[in-house]
Amino acid sequence: MNRREKLQCLRVTLARMQSVLIAFSGGVDSTFLLKVAQEVLGNRVIAVTAASLTFPSGELEYARRLAKTLGCRHIIIKTSELSDSRFTNNSFQRCYWCKRELFSRLITLAKKYNLNYVLDGSHYGDIGDFRPGMRAARELKISSPLKEVGFTKEEIRSLSRGMGLPTWNRPSLACLASRFPYGVKITKEDLIRVDKAEKILRTLGMRYVRVRHYNSRLARIEVLQEDISKLVRKSVRQRIINELKNLGYMYVTVDLQGYRTGSLNKTSQR
Repeated sequence: MNRREKLQCLRVTLARMQSVLIAFSGGVDSTFLLKVAQEVLGNRVIAVTAASLTFPSGELEYARRLAKTLGCRHIIIKTSELSDSRFTNNSFQRCYWCKRELFSRLITLAKKYNLNYVLDGSHYGDIGDFRPGMRAARELKISSPLKEVGFTKEEIRSLSRGMGLPTWNRPSLACLASRFPYGVKITKEDLIRVDKAEKILRTLGMRYVRVRHYNSRLARIEVLQEDISKLVRKSVRQRIINELKNLGYMYVTVDLQGYRTGSLNKTSQR
């Protein structure tokens, strides 16, 4: 199917569901799903966003404004993954425990508001990546209509642009816990440190950025390959060194392979 045919198939799928609750991050995929669901189901849609320290700062408010712009009912809940040692110990199954808690909360909300299905924004391209959270989705019977219809990320971006969604060219979102190599304990203080480090780089014009946190002494920066030359300019380089050292890092490195999602999954033992 081409993307227009997939869009029609998605509309039919949502219409059959009759009412849905959508896990809404404000990212490319969940925004596209919410937009189409809102068009098909109207007020039988509720978007839910989780407030957590694992969410990059500013993203919660962005999701709030976006849901308001779309005219969708929006609920914000607080999650407590940092109180779960199975999450903070950061094993290869970290995402499973995080998603298990989130989806369980969403199922409870869906029942409270008499909604038939809980949806997430996973798409076809997620199938090949290492995503333990998808196991939690399967176990709890969370629906992923974008994945089921076969949408790719590129198709979602293209259709989002045609719909006038401001998210069409946003960088992919990922929780801040994904910046920690497996086995490195996740703490509130280090999540805040990583968030501040990435914010510094974004103020320097780096839209696509990851700061991988190996320990309190070592940070590895990923930006697009074409932006690496900007990082090593003397004035920019010195500012990054100074500001990240003020955050507590002793060693600040740049990954010459550049920005890529899921780079820490390469070391996972599946």
